[in-house]
Amino acid sequence: MIFNVQRYSTHDGPGIRTVVFLKGCSLECRWCQNPEGRLRKRELFFNQETCIVGCHLCHQLNPEHVEQNSGGLIVINRSTLSDSMIEQLAEICPSKAISVCGENSSVEEVRETILRDLPFYRRSGGGITLSGGEPFAQPEFARALLETARTLGIHTAVETCLFAPWKVIADCLPMVDLFLADIKHVDEGQFRSWTGGKLETILENFRRLVASGASVIARVPLIPDFNADHKSIVQIIDFITDCGHVGEVHLLPYHTLGKNKYALLGRSYECDREPLRKDSELLSFAQEYATQRDLVTVIGG
Repeated sequence: MIFNVQRYSTHDGPGIRTVVFLKGCSLECRWCQNPEGRLRKRELFFNQETCIVGCHLCHQLNPEHVEQNSGGLIVINRSTLSDSMIEQLAEICPSKAISVCGENSSVEEVRETILRDLPFYRRSGGGITLSGGEPFAQPEFARALLETARTLGIHTAVETCLFAPWKVIADCLPMVDLFLADIKHVDEGQFRSWTGGKLETILENFRRLVASGASVIARVPLIPDFNADHKSIVQIIDFITDCGHVGEVHLLPYHTLGKNKYALLGRSYECDREPLRKDSELLSFAQEYATQRDLVTVIGG
């Protein structure tokens, strides 16, 4: 189950890449910029702004799940919508205000896309990147994609939060050229309250990953009121460097570019903060401290 295949990316590993976004994630980060990647199932996007007021074809098709409010606007009850209902609603909508997020895809279908871009990978040193969601939430599919890329001689990368059984990660180690691994915090209570996950699993997986000799870039999303403060940054950078040779860290300033997706999914956005400017004092401090700890530091990544 995937929700996007982004070709010609230059921000998810070296060179020009194809990024395959797998649906399903083991965390529920409040600031998540890909909320459509959280659930491993098809979901309905509804854009009220492009809905034709007075059309009501969706209501006529499925009055049990699609209602009209007092102002004539459409209200969709998504909780019990089946895949077939979502497809029918998207198909009948003349303005495409309703669309489907998520599709079942085979390894062969992804392989066809990869092969189309093979010259770009060769020329730029690029390849494919598995992202999400969390790629290791679909371990069999992730492994199969990585194996396919390996047989084609293509560079592979995985963007991961590392909240997965170590065996799942270890099984893919021989097929991954680069791990882009998030380290969001080192405080268990703060981490759990903002993500719903178990921090020690992630930290232990990171230690094991570095100890295995894998190529790892640590990524630190800096989120106001969560970890965007001097103390948290020092603790995170210290943890990364104490694990062994990582060499590079990407500092990812908080932004709200994914906020609109929550409205499309009918969800509330729980982390509405001011974006973190790239020229902020905090980012300068983080970059300087990481450099002092002998880490190559990239803002954005």
